[in-house]
Amino acid sequence: MDPDYLDIILNFLKEIGLSVIVKPIEGPTFLPGLKIEKGSLVVDVKKLLYPGDILHEAGHLATMTPDVRNEMDDTLPQNDLHQGGEIMAQAWSYAACVHLKIDPTIVFHENGYKGGGAHIIKNFTDGYDVGLPLLQYAGMAYEKKKAVELNTPGFPHMVKWLREQ
Repeated sequence: MDPDYLDIILNFLKEIGLSVIVKPIEGPTFLPGLKIEKGSLVVDVKKLLYPGDILHEAGHLATMTPDVRNEMDDTLPQNDLHQGGEIMAQAWSYAACVHLKIDPTIVFHENGYKGGGAHIIKNFTDGYDVGLPLLQYAGMAYEKKKAVELNTPGFPHMVKWLREQ
């Protein structure tokens, strides 16, 4: 694991206002070294295998309204909100890679996304911005045409990194 990526990602998350706690994690987790706990992202750097997984999990927190975010824990209910949150988290974390100038394969690595990480990156680089309509609905990013109307850059530029409503 490249410690530079870890520092870049953790500093970014703190700058945008996400709660990140670096501490040992006991017991099994969905992703090695990561856990969502009462709206905070807990990172165990000794167990973490892929620093990009931090960005994806942060995307889950960042794209939820504050009331939902503050109650989130590791096991997300299987409902429309969290199913939509998965594609929002993918779009959010891709935008974060672009913003931080890090290779998107750091997030969409070959051992994640059921082997579909390269396909996800290709979709974004080809302009198939899956998840963007939900980010736009939340006022976090805009597709190109809407961005021109609002005089702001379009996705992958984010106008807000944390959902407010």
